[in-house]
Amino acid sequence: MKLWQKGTEINKRIEKFTIGRDRELDLLLAGYDVLGSLAHIAMLCKVGLLDSSEHKLLKTELKAIYRKIEAGSFTIDEGIEDIHSQIEFLLTQKLGDAGKKIHSARSRNDQILVDLKLFTRHNLFQIVDAVTTLFNTLVALSEKHKTILMPGYTHLQVAMPSSFGLWFGAYAESFTDDLLLLQTALRITNQNPLGSAAGYGSSFPIDRQMTTDLLGFDSLNYNVIYAQMGRGKVERTVAYALSSVASTLSKMAYDCCLFMSQNFGFISLPEELTTGSSIMPHKKNPDVFELVRAKSNKIMALAAEIHLIGNNLPSGYFRDFQIIKESYLESFGTLLDCLEITNYVIGRIEVRNDLLEEEKYKYIFSVEEVNREVLKGVPFRESYKLVGDKIRKGEYEPDRTIHHTHEGSIGNLSNKNIKKKFVGILAEFNREKVEQAERELLK
Repeated sequence: MKLWQKGTEINKRIEKFTIGRDRELDLLLAGYDVLGSLAHIAMLCKVGLLDSSEHKLLKTELKAIYRKIEAGSFTIDEGIEDIHSQIEFLLTQKLGDAGKKIHSARSRNDQILVDLKLFTRHNLFQIVDAVTTLFNTLVALSEKHKTILMPGYTHLQVAMPSSFGLWFGAYAESFTDDLLLLQTALRITNQNPLGSAAGYGSSFPIDRQMTTDLLGFDSLNYNVIYAQMGRGKVERTVAYALSSVASTLSKMAYDCCLFMSQNFGFISLPEELTTGSSIMPHKKNPDVFELVRAKSNKIMALAAEIHLIGNNLPSGYFRDFQIIKESYLESFGTLLDCLEITNYVIGRIEVRNDLLEEEKYKYIFSVEEVNREVLKGVPFRESYKLVGDKIRKGEYEPDRTIHHTHEGSIGNLSNKNIKKKFVGILAEFNREKVEQAERELLK
């Protein structure tokens, strides 16, 4: 069944090529297609395009389909082109002409736009949950290890004293900025395109504000052409936000791989969280962090992929957008997986507490020595030269006392302020409004 077919049989090779992975990927959108349809038929009933008995029958049957989707028993039949066709087919099969009326005043174009936005909104909330869990783990680890010093590096050269508290806390604050981008992505996503039809609106007297409210959207994409132009743009914007989260994960995973190597030896993992070698019995490989790094890097490429697919298209709908779905829909699950496994493993990291006692780190305290001389009244450049001369002559002996008190330093991590910032952003996601709207539709 194809919603657009008018009697001519399409060439099978063309059909296979143009449908692509739609039937497989559309299962991820099935529940959202039902939610969009529930809002749409309520509006159709209000404006007189469905009578109340038809609306009641359609609503009952759509909810039954939704329950099958939730139970995992819903499928798209062989020969059915996509999720929209499957649901309309089931409704028509069960309800006859009432089922055929469900497509009034909309196109597959605005239907898929709604599906994608509802899918994106739900999955952004899941990513936010996973980021929040990992953020809290990192803050707890920062506090737990705040007094344990470690080397800080610039240019991969030993630089100044750092701490495990500072290191864990740095990634917590990085996720705070990532959360801000996720919030922006949600705001751009959470605008209703339904009613734009094929991109030029409808001659029916539809009520777009009604479907906006029913679906828990913040507002409309008012201009119907722009609603269609949002296809690809929304996905690209969301992909940038996902890539920011992925970038933080990738950098942290790289640090963990580096710090676990014997040349560094800063951290270790329980043996059961590592893998071995087929020929080297001593190996304990950080494969989990290597895969997190690789998968995160792949997600970082997504925004560029979407940009290139949609960049040279004029306004209006094109089938090119189907290709975006293939990478976009699956990226959420990949990132969620990476966040969850990182949270599981990072909480089990064991840190070394005697690192800076090693001879190779003695010069890491030289800046502290320079600063102590400055506090005695010696100009900074003179103090710098004095300590440098001691190092060159082999006369430098470190004083390992550290006294950092300013905000965000070793002695004042400011984790409470970082958490306050994170919680403030989290509170602006307005999630309850969305969840309440979806509950009301399914009630």
